[in-house]
Amino acid sequence: MQTPNVLIVEDEVVTRTTLKSLFEAEGYNVFEAENGDQMHDFFENHAINLVIMDINLPGKNGLILAREVRDRKNVGLIFLTGRDNDVDRILGLEIGADDYLTKDISLAHLAARIGALFRRMEALEQPADANALITRGQLTLDTQRMQVFWQQQLVDLTVTEFWMLHSLAQRPGHVKSRNDLMSDAKIYVDDSTITSHVKRIRKKFIALDNNFDCIDTVYGMGYRWEQR
Repeated sequence: MQTPNVLIVEDEVVTRTTLKSLFEAEGYNVFEAENGDQMHDFFENHAINLVIMDINLPGKNGLILAREVRDRKNVGLIFLTGRDNDVDRILGLEIGADDYLTKDISLAHLAARIGALFRRMEALEQPADANALITRGQLTLDTQRMQVFWQQQLVDLTVTEFWMLHSLAQRPGHVKSRNDLMSDAKIYVDDSTITSHVKRIRKKFIALDNNFDCIDTVYGMGYRWEQR
């Protein structure tokens, strides 16, 4: 991946300036937008790799704008917001955000999370390699290009969802705890966030196959992939 282009969508000037300085110090190209209209202008003129977005924005809020970001391929999306409640967190992740962070996160931790996301996204740019394929019945994972196919149809997963599914599919029948999934996906979130990710993964498979039932919930323990 060439130098990543990061777009900050935030209407608070102080927050935007602080984030811009942080990301530039990490070596990223940084653009700033105060609202959805400015965000779209940057998408029209630049190849944006990652959007870091607040929820409270003038005009369309971040939850609405996130759906528009998700229509674009290979663009990472992170919510960085002061809204620290389960409803917004679950909704944000169900929309397809790769991460949901609150503004009290340390700058060092934020930089680390973004760096990990870019490393995962970088795999998409690698050429296909047959040795990188994992097949589990009707499921195929390309671990080099981070693509998933079900019944030969592409499943449009975020990078976080990909690594969670990869964790489950590596050992069919083996229960993965929420902590296991968190560790394998290199994210640091609470249990409800992991649950939201798993629900969204299921929905994406069911959209392609109404009979999909390969991800089992093992109550009190976690989740497992069952090869039907």
